[in-house]
Amino acid sequence: MTAAPSPEVAEVFARMPEPIRDQALALRALVQEAAASIDGVKLVETLKWGEPAYLPGRAGTTVRIGWDRSSGDVRLLVNCQTTLVEHWRTRFDGRLAFEGNRAVVVPVAAPLDVPALRACIADALTYHASKRRN
Repeated sequence: MTAAPSPEVAEVFARMPEPIRDQALALRALVQEAAASIDGVKLVETLKWGEPAYLPGRAGTTVRIGWDRSSGDVRLLVNCQTTLVEHWRTRFDGRLAFEGNRAVVVPVAAPLDVPALRACIADALTYHASKRRN
């Protein structure tokens, strides 16, 4: 079960049209589930650039949930200075769609690829810790 968002974050989700909100909230739940399964990650939910953002502390990089108003797709965004999207493109080509070097595109009309998205989220939440181990 996921924790309720702060009033500010809840307001952002509430302003999303229903099918987009449903997909965005499903991604939020995946972020929280992934964080709960990783030792040492204390997730902080906040807003960055007006979008729900999930800060994992020093272990990883921030994950944001946004939506593209022109396409209607939800996006799972990470810092474009990381190599995460490049890695995910290699790992999940054909399963997930990507935007540049900063986002996984999550179509609202399609079911979530939960295993692939959960792996992407875990990679982001542990990005810095993984680099230190390698």
